[in-house]
Amino acid sequence: MEPIINDFAAKYSDVEFIKIDVDELDDVAQEYGVQTMPTFMLIQQGKVVDKVVGADKDGLQKKIENNRAYETKWLDQGLIIC
Repeated sequence: MEPIINDFAAKYSDVEFIKIDVDELDDVAQEYGVQTMPTFMLIQQGKVVDKVVGADKDGLQKKIENNRAYETKWLDQGLIIC
């Protein structure tokens, strides 16, 4: 999925993409209930607004596009994908 995420990051320059290594940050994985890899968390204003579990390129793209529509409401707190 890394090449796909890199493409999404280039396409959606208004979205912040953060990669987290759950082996190194086990506490973060536990906090967000990550049990399957990959898991993509969509976060706005510090809250998880959506997630995609598994390597679902089309599903992730759809959720990014759906959640970007709400981003303009939070000018200083855009969409973050972890």
